[in-house]
Amino acid sequence: MRRFRTAALAALTLGAALSTGPAGAAPAHAGAAVPGGAAPASGLAHCAAGTCHFDVPPGTYDVHLLLGGDSASSTRITGETRRALLPETTVPAGGRVARSFTVDVRTPEGEPTGPAGTAGLDLVVGGSAPALAGVGVTPARHARQLFLVGDSTVCDQPGAPYAGWGQHLPQYLRRGLSVANHADSGESTVTYRQDPRLWAAVEPLVRRGDLVLIQLAHNDKTTDGATYRANLEALVDGVRAKGGAPVLVTPVVRRWFNADGTLDNDTALLVNGLGVDHPAVIRSVAADRRVPLIDLTARTRAVVEALGVEASKALYLSDEKRDNTHTSVHGATVYAGLVRDELLARHLVPRGLVRTR
Repeated sequence: MRRFRTAALAALTLGAALSTGPAGAAPAHAGAAVPGGAAPASGLAHCAAGTCHFDVPPGTYDVHLLLGGDSASSTRITGETRRALLPETTVPAGGRVARSFTVDVRTPEGEPTGPAGTAGLDLVVGGSAPALAGVGVTPARHARQLFLVGDSTVCDQPGAPYAGWGQHLPQYLRRGLSVANHADSGESTVTYRQDPRLWAAVEPLVRRGDLVLIQLAHNDKTTDGATYRANLEALVDGVRAKGGAPVLVTPVVRRWFNADGTLDNDTALLVNGLGVDHPAVIRSVAADRRVPLIDLTARTRAVVEALGVEASKALYLSDEKRDNTHTSVHGATVYAGLVRDELLARHLVPRGLVRTR
C-alpha cells in the first residue's frame, strides 16, 4: 500500500453522514505546501457531513484517499461540479485500501460560461456504505492534462438529471492524469472559437504532452461544410502550436430510431440541414491532418442499436425530459467508458494511468 504524504491520518467512518473522528485523533497534514506559499491543505479536519473542502487556489492537485472501516464498505467520490472522480470501491470489514487521483481546480469550476462555483476543492463522499479513513491533498507536480473541448454532451452539467461524458471520464483515470473539462453547453465550432471565455482561454493552458479532445458538432446546425472543416483545422493547428496533441472525437449519436430499429438517419447521425455530415468531415480532417480519431459516433451507435428502442432510453433523458440528445448519469458513464477504451486502444495514454474496472 502506498504511503500517504501526510504526517498522520485520523480514522473516520461514514454512515448516513460524516461523523466526528475518534477522540484525540490527530488531523492529517500535507508534506508539501500548496502554490503561493499557502498552508498545506489536508486531513479529515476538512471533512463534515459527507463533504470535504480544501481552500486551495486554482491548479492541479493529487488527492490521496484511504478507504475502509470496521464494517464492509463501498465508497465513491464526486467533486466540484458533479464530477465523478472515483468509482464505487468496496473494502472488506477491517480492511483499508489506498486510492488516488488528480483533479483540476479552476474558476469557473464547471462550464466556462457558467457560474464561478465554490472556491477551492470540494469532494463529496458517497456510495452504498461509505467509509473514509484518511484524505490528503497535495499539488500535482508532474501531471498531464487531458483537455476537453466540446458541447453539452461533454460538459460538466450543473444539475441532475443531466450529465456529460466528460463529467464522468475522471473516474477512469489514476493519479498523474487529470481532466480539464472546458466543454460548454450550446457551443459550435464557430462560437467556441469566437467566445474569449472558451478557446482563447484554453489555448494558453496547453503544454507539451497534454491531450486535447475536440468534440463539436451538435450545435453546428447552420455551419456550412467548408467553415466547419476550417474551424476544426484551426483548433488542431492551435493545439499543435502549443506542443499539445489534438484528438478529434466524432459526436455521440442522438437517440432517433428508424422504423427498422436502426439509427441511419440525419437527425441521429448529426447531418445538418445543409447536408453537412459532421462525423464524415471529422474523419476526413483526422485522416488528412494525421490526427488521432475517436469515432464516438460509431461506438455510441453500436451501443444504442444493440440495446434497442426501449432499453436505450436509460442512456438518455428520454423518459425524464423527452430528450434524446443529452445523456443520463448512466449514459454519460457508459460513453465515458467508451472514450477510456479508445484512449487505451490508440495508445494515447499509458495503461498505468487508467482504471479499467
